[in-house]
Amino acid sequence: MANKLVAVFVVCIVVIAALQLPAAQAHEDQFKHCFSKCVEDCRKGDDGETNCEIKCDGDCDAKEAMAKLDSEKD
Repeated sequence: MANKLVAVFVVCIVVIAALQLPAAQAHEDQFKHCFSKCVEDCRKGDDGETNCEIKCDGDCDAKEAMAKLDSEKD
């Protein structure tokens, strides 16, 4: 009986993880798009590559966090 309970628990964990994967992938794609666009725009100015990457990483990370919070509200 205990083995069946453990098996059901493991299956539930796997199903929940599988449901979360598409959402995580969507947020990752959103971050990559934001970061690429931001760095491209930043490099047009006089900022160096390192400064642009640091700035864009922070900006896009904040946007990604806000998107995650907004999606959790729904």
